[in-house]
Amino acid sequence: MENSVDELRNVFICSHPLVQVSVSELRSIDTNSLKFRRLIKEISRYVVYESLIDTELKSIKVQTPLAITEGHDFKYNFILAPILRAGLSMIDGAIETLPFAQVRHIGLYRNEETLQPVEYYVKLPDQIDADTTVLILDPMLATGGSAISAIDVFKRRGVKKLKFLCLISSKPGIQALLKAHPDIQIYTASIDPELNENGYIIPGLGDAGDRCFGT
Repeated sequence: MENSVDELRNVFICSHPLVQVSVSELRSIDTNSLKFRRLIKEISRYVVYESLIDTELKSIKVQTPLAITEGHDFKYNFILAPILRAGLSMIDGAIETLPFAQVRHIGLYRNEETLQPVEYYVKLPDQIDADTTVLILDPMLATGGSAISAIDVFKRRGVKKLKFLCLISSKPGIQALLKAHPDIQIYTASIDPELNENGYIIPGLGDAGDRCFGT
């Protein structure tokens, strides 16, 4: 994992060779939906793994077959929050890495004329423990609008520890997200240079939801 060279220090690129090879396969127009879903699952596991590098632990006692020893457990709880619908493609890999995490869904879609996010489904408690770490999942960070809205949803409920996890990001999207939420850490497998006039990442991989679900 490395910090991006031309963005702020809280942007992290998962640069492991296994991830980068999988990202190249993910981008290919020849990758069908079945393989696309498998690749997203694999990459998501690595991205979640990397995002936990600074997670706080607590000391516990562990009874081995021979003695009691010092061990560790997570200090705080986790929520995995996929942004519907494309974020659902990341949940299998994420929950394999964090099987004890809660899963909370955020329903947002992008208005194709304004490119602004529209909220259509949020079912969360009015208040969430401020020490809970929320990992927001979306394969693409394009304009940044959906990411910003999803983070707003959790901040309104008192959450302080939030990270945004994606597979492909754009420089404009990163800049927009960090301008709105400079405290957020972003974990991504690739940073692409630009967006086209329709708000799609270039070179990107097309519409992640469509390619994943065959629509």
